Amino acid sequence: MKRIDKKLVNLLDLTPTQRVPWEIAENGGVVVLVPKFRNELVVKWLVPHLKVPNVRVKLDTMGSFVWKQCDGRTTVAEIADRMNAEFGDSATAAHDRIRTFLLTLEKSDLVNLYDNATSVQQR
Repeated sequence: MKRIDKKLVNLLDLTPTQRVPWEIAENGGVVVLVPKFRNELVVKWLVPHLKVPNVRVKLDTMGSFVWKQCDGRTTVAEIADRMNAEFGDSATAAHDRIRTFLLTLEKSDLVNLYDNATSVQQR
């Protein structure tokens, strides 16, 4: 798989992979643990002294469903099909919703979007 420019390909053909840790909340939803700092020096010197090094982002039911599917093997098209099967009519416009959600996560460096056709390229 290779990290690619999303303007040149169909997003449905890409495979999302999670980049940050997460946990299951009491209600069964996903809580994404977003690091407060990413700078190497800050992480090395400041983060060990923080009580809470991460921001906890709680996802809704559909966001949690999509996040759990971002395993590096499932394409966006397969996630959309599974979302339609799971939520039915409440997942109207699933492709648009998933597109917006995944592009936001990718822009925030919470997921990577890879093309399956080639090998993985690390950042």
